[in-house]
Amino acid sequence: MKPARPQARATTELALPGCWWRPPVGGRRAAAQGGFTLLELLVVISIIALATAGVGIAMRDSGQTLIEREAARLAALLESARAQSRASGTPVRWRADARGFRFEGLAPSAQAALPSQWLDAGTTVRAPTVLVLGPEPLIGPQQVFITHQASPDRTLRVATDGVRPFTVEPVQ
Repeated sequence: MKPARPQARATTELALPGCWWRPPVGGRRAAAQGGFTLLELLVVISIIALATAGVGIAMRDSGQTLIEREAARLAALLESARAQSRASGTPVRWRADARGFRFEGLAPSAQAALPSQWLDAGTTVRAPTVLVLGPEPLIGPQQVFITHQASPDRTLRVATDGVRPFTVEPVQ
């Protein structure tokens, strides 16, 4: 004897042959079936987003970030001094010292506009370096190595080939 086929009781209810699932009858809602509301899903997604942001901030390497920021700032300062040297026609030199660095050869007003200290006191230059920044358009290849006392094994190189602007490069 074969089992009887389910019969459709209402026009809104469909019964497919061989199907175990039946659509809800009339007045039942999706919440009664055990699903999640949109609000619950949004709360869970926002908690996951906050946790991910917290982990990302906690895992950030501050020593490497400081060196990268200092190197990018130095490259911009060197290019600025190079442009001022070409505009004024006077030679400009950059020197690192125990307190930071200094630009020599700029007019007093231009020299006062450029900073002379690192953003972080732990930043140091690996070897005593003097960079000649102009006034000629071609200055020759030059480089300076920057490191931080918190992570002395990490060093970045700020360099130019004499034609292109100063760029920040990792040291291999």
